[in-house]
Amino acid sequence: MEFAELIKTPRVDGVVLRRPFLPTVEGTLCLTGHHLILSSRQDNTEELWLLHANIDAIEKRFVGSLGTIVVKCKDLRVIQLDIPGMEECLNIASSIEVRRDYSLHVLYWNSKGMNRNNAG
Repeated sequence: MEFAELIKTPRVDGVVLRRPFLPTVEGTLCLTGHHLILSSRQDNTEELWLLHANIDAIEKRFVGSLGTIVVKCKDLRVIQLDIPGMEECLNIASSIEVRRDYSLHVLYWNSKGMNRNNAG
């Protein structure tokens, strides 16, 4: 089973991205098998491409029908996503949590038999 099959809500419009010391960005949030992407689809506006492997923890908060997901990254960045609709927010949060816990098949390179002293 691919992770993309576990994504309940792959796209949400009207999401507001907040980051410390940077202007807010309103746009469309897309969740793929590898990335969390936010784009305002306007010229001269920054996009966010966040690799799922870079997400360390998330927090969910709700005020009425507005949900907020605080994403804490492994590179110490903290971003806040304000998502309209409680169901959409819960679906995005659960998809990120599943992805974080999802076991991936990793390819390993076996270096046995390689002579590390021989450069050529």
